Amino acid sequence: MHFLNIGSGSKGNSTIIYNEETTILVDVGVSRRRIVTALKTINKKLSDVQYVLITHAHSDHISNIDIFPSNIVYSVENELRNHMDFNILEHFKEYRLNTISVIVLLTSHDVKGSCGFLFKDNKNELVYITDTGFIPLKTLNIIQNKDIYIIESNHDINMLLESRRTNRLKERILSSVGHLSNDLCAQYLAEVIGDKTKAIFLAHLSEECNLDGIAIDTVYSIVTSKNKRAKHIVFDALKQKEATIYDQD
Repeated sequence: MHFLNIGSGSKGNSTIIYNEETTILVDVGVSRRRIVTALKTINKKLSDVQYVLITHAHSDHISNIDIFPSNIVYSVENELRNHMDFNILEHFKEYRLNTISVIVLLTSHDVKGSCGFLFKDNKNELVYITDTGFIPLKTLNIIQNKDIYIIESNHDINMLLESRRTNRLKERILSSVGHLSNDLCAQYLAEVIGDKTKAIFLAHLSEECNLDGIAIDTVYSIVTSKNKRAKHIVFDALKQKEATIYDQD
């Protein structure tokens, strides 16, 4: 199982999860053109997308959901219902999507029905968690010692506090239904990584209150200080405007 992240951040989110037999799109917050271009790089086209999974109904995750027919869209019950009928997912239930299975993970965000996913095939297990103020204990237990983590590392706390954002917005971001900071992301990763873990990709970085280098350095420093296994893991940050591909078995 591999992934191709098309974009990650407040201006739009979308990721292709795929293997030889199955193609899943997580979120549709980027343009049709960017999705088509990304699919071409892995020799696929729009009609090859078999399943569209939605983490939550904020616009940067669903703005172009109408590209796809409702019968292939899956989500926990939320405001997406205002746009279309779709297949209902339940937190902590496992679903078989052709050759990839997925467990729906509970997250904590200021919107109804937010979720993450644990994807599994016969080669890899991939955790996908973004837009959450904290990681609930049951979710944390499920995501122990997986191969690949795509996890939110939204902001550097000092950069956020010193930014020109309103106090109300700062409080929302820092709240239990907001976004994970670099430090909190690292604390969780130090708990969950194990001997299987190969790669960690930091997601949904703020363009105003974070930088790739700061996020990676902070997370790497904290995780390696608490868990010696981390020194052999690849650390990277997903981009807002550039695609990132992981195609190693």
